[in-house]
Amino acid sequence: MFHRMCLVAICLGLLAFRSMAAEMLLPDKWGGGWQPDAELVKLTSERRPLFNYRETLVAPFELPRLFRTGEDEKAYGKDDWELRRSELVELLASEMYGRSPATVERQSMQLISIDKQALGGSATAKVVQIRLGVENRELKLELKMFLPNRVLGAVPVFLLINHRGPENLDMTRKVRNGYWPVEEVIERGYGIAGFQVSDIDPDKHDGFRNGVHGLFGREIEGDSWGSLAAWGWGASRAMDYFVADPGIDAAKVAVLGHSRSGKAALWAGARDTRFSIVISNNSGCGGAALSHRRFGETIDRINHAFPHWFCGNFERYNDREHALSFDQHFLIAAIAPRAVYVASASRDLWADPVGEYRSLYYAGEVYQLYGDEGLPVSIPPAAGNPVGSKRMGFHIREGGHGLEIYDWHRYMDFADNLWHEFAEVTRQ
Repeated sequence: MFHRMCLVAICLGLLAFRSMAAEMLLPDKWGGGWQPDAELVKLTSERRPLFNYRETLVAPFELPRLFRTGEDEKAYGKDDWELRRSELVELLASEMYGRSPATVERQSMQLISIDKQALGGSATAKVVQIRLGVENRELKLELKMFLPNRVLGAVPVFLLINHRGPENLDMTRKVRNGYWPVEEVIERGYGIAGFQVSDIDPDKHDGFRNGVHGLFGREIEGDSWGSLAAWGWGASRAMDYFVADPGIDAAKVAVLGHSRSGKAALWAGARDTRFSIVISNNSGCGGAALSHRRFGETIDRINHAFPHWFCGNFERYNDREHALSFDQHFLIAAIAPRAVYVASASRDLWADPVGEYRSLYYAGEVYQLYGDEGLPVSIPPAAGNPVGSKRMGFHIREGGHGLEIYDWHRYMDFADNLWHEFAEVTRQ
């Protein structure tokens, strides 16, 4: 008996060693793995002492399983996933983002302006107004876009959910920056579009009286949708237009958001299966980062600072992350088998780069059902070393909280690989 117990202990020890060794033997492209700058950790901890920025202080936790466990434990396959996916979306809607209406009574689209010789003749610029109506109430969403002229036929498009000022979607191109780099995207052969979140719902706590909430005029309940869900719903209305425009390849549309808009983009992609790629840029708490880690921004803080973002039921988890029966890897997994890309920044500890990466890593369990290799280790790669598979991508960019041209080029590289037939044509 003693010898048998020793043998079991040795086997368990070997398994543990093997697991640790797998983490240490990182692929070359991992660049040795990412660690936050020690001085940055010290300064950030001193600046915000109520929040944790040290990996050593992350308390142990048990991450909720993507598939059921216990008596229902079994080998899951692709045939099981669609049902389970719908359960995850329902859970996230009920407990976190809120339930969104499926349709409106009236929806129409009108071309407001078109310039077929924009950017010196390299692009066609369009502004489309999407009008949404319920009873005698109406809401107008303005969709702005540039499409490359050199590409024959329908083109793929990147859609940006923009929560920053309208100058960041400047159609005159007097304002240029890495946030909406029209020229670079057109040069790569892709279309680029965007809309203001304020067209759909104001980014302030107004008692849910204005914007799309006012359009539907419903009573506010615990699972009523918040502003993040509303913005994601707006992305789906933009997708309605892409489907109707013969110049756009609606099977190749990527929805993208930064920070709070990155949270909305993930939820839009989880709900609307028409998006081919879903991109989260520095989305942090309530986006890609695992809430159970309580690293950087927490649920209590985000609900108090932005009470309009989530549904009322999410407040149940203020300072109670341990009570969550889900986490953000559920959200990312709900996008499968479509493609997803998560990006972080080396100095954005508030958004928890490790938590963002691990959320993607654990969602890989579902992608593997579809033959995707996923991410081999739970340690994020060094900054400037994008990694991933065909349907999953990740990078940490040097720098702070922002959406920059480096990020966009990595997203377009990822799209090149996924939409390779299109990429091969545009390179000719």
